[in-house]
Amino acid sequence: MNSRELVKTAREIMKNSYSPYSKFRVGAAVQTESGKLFTGVNIENASYGATCCAERTAVFKAVSEGEKKVKAVAIASDSDDFIYPCGICRQVIGEFGDRETRIICSKNNGEYREYKLEDLFPNAFNSDSL
Repeated sequence: MNSRELVKTAREIMKNSYSPYSKFRVGAAVQTESGKLFTGVNIENASYGATCCAERTAVFKAVSEGEKKVKAVAIASDSDDFIYPCGICRQVIGEFGDRETRIICSKNNGEYREYKLEDLFPNAFNSDSL
């Protein structure tokens, strides 16, 4: 799946966001090495620490279905600015991706920028660090 299609998928799933507190809807689309697609949305909680970002929701869905290698992650929101994964999401993507994993950050108009995980998360702590 190309980057534009991944962004479109992330935008479509965003409608399922559960964001009653921040009102900041986020959708994510994850493509695994096998080519399977998994989606996720941000799911907020009154106890803010229990909130889960869209990217982690999608990655965790993939892993729970037996997929352990993330090839690409697209992120969409209602923001006029580009949206990027938070630090925790970058760590999770790094656990199941690699330096070359594509991260596609978009604006609400569909415009996007593509990065490698290494660009957004250099010198990551991973299993090689142990």
